[in-house]
Amino acid sequence: MPTFAYSAHGPSGIVTGTLSASDRGEAFSLLGKQRLQPFKLEVAGTAVKATAPKAKAKPSETKAADAAALTGAPIKLKLPQVVLFVEELSDLIAAGIQLEPALGTMEKRKELSGVKTLAAALRSKVRDGMSFSKAVAATSPSFGSLFCSLVSAGEASGSMDAILKRQAQYMRSQMALRAKVLFALIYPAFLIFAALSVTVLFVVYLIPQLMELLNSTGGSLPAGAAIILKLSDLVKSYWWLIAIVITTCTILFKSWAKRPESQIPYAKLRLRLPLFGSVLSARFYVQFLETLANLVGNGLPMIHAMQLTQQATDNAFLRTELDAVIRHVGEGVALSRALDRSGHFPPLLIDIVSVGEQTGKLSEALQKGAERFDRELAKRIDKLTALVQPAIICLMAGLVGIMAYMMITTIFQTISSIK
Repeated sequence: MPTFAYSAHGPSGIVTGTLSASDRGEAFSLLGKQRLQPFKLEVAGTAVKATAPKAKAKPSETKAADAAALTGAPIKLKLPQVVLFVEELSDLIAAGIQLEPALGTMEKRKELSGVKTLAAALRSKVRDGMSFSKAVAATSPSFGSLFCSLVSAGEASGSMDAILKRQAQYMRSQMALRAKVLFALIYPAFLIFAALSVTVLFVVYLIPQLMELLNSTGGSLPAGAAIILKLSDLVKSYWWLIAIVITTCTILFKSWAKRPESQIPYAKLRLRLPLFGSVLSARFYVQFLETLANLVGNGLPMIHAMQLTQQATDNAFLRTELDAVIRHVGEGVALSRALDRSGHFPPLLIDIVSVGEQTGKLSEALQKGAERFDRELAKRIDKLTALVQPAIICLMAGLVGIMAYMMITTIFQTISSIK
């Protein structure tokens, strides 16, 4: 009976050893009974990739895997699907189920979705001996380098379940943050659309109808209505030219914003927008603190954690600010002092980091700071909503009032001409 040398992930971390088995299939079975997930298996001193025996699978279990294998394209998931996948996998691994059987359980989901397809593709790669972090990076771009780096650290330390659980919490908080900002802008956007629609209705349809009535009576149009009517005729005659100009300007602006040398000025401009700029800055502080707390709490070195936090930042100007912070931290400067030198971080955030450094509980301090800035973000969003809504309502009332005044004046002018 041959002897197999193995290296595997177990509940207590990386485990190495030898066992006797009749073939590789029995070796995998014996390791599975010991709650070990092998990533290296050698027979008689020859390095052999840890490929599990490929049993004949049921058709219902392989539909998603066959679809992924046929296309070969990256599997893209929406953020709620990513959160669902991480949460389910975290629960399964925390219950003591090994990675490959856990992915097999998710592959048997009744719901036909990207989660099922992703689980099938990842299970196939893991059974072929690929590490889970590399399998995720090669299969789906929806998780990002931050998730893959943390999972890789979890594989090396044997704390996969804890890291997945923390990542699920982090992703939920990020999803809630995006939803909070989005929902706060829905009602103002609706009011703006309603105001523009009412204005177009008056200018294009109602006032020209009154003009025809007034012309039939031989009266004269009021000066304000005459100006609006000329604008209406201009729009009707040259709408195609106006559409071309607007489309051209939009395309030129987007192409300018996508240029590498324009990304930093454009990102800086977004942060300086009235009202909205403060919300974007507060959102960055929350994301910065939560991401760094997540990484430091998982045991990553500060430099690596800052680099991954920088990659998770979508604002090009803020990424350049973090460049300077990373450089100072690499030179041995404390994180709080490096953030202070940047000049872009608020004093409260710097004080929170400083307290965490002095107490030796930086991860907890960063998490509490994230919760505090999240409450501040909620206040700013409420303030923005409270200011924007009355402003738009007043604008709508002004536009409707002007149009109504012009219509009433035109009607009285028509009545006077008839008399």
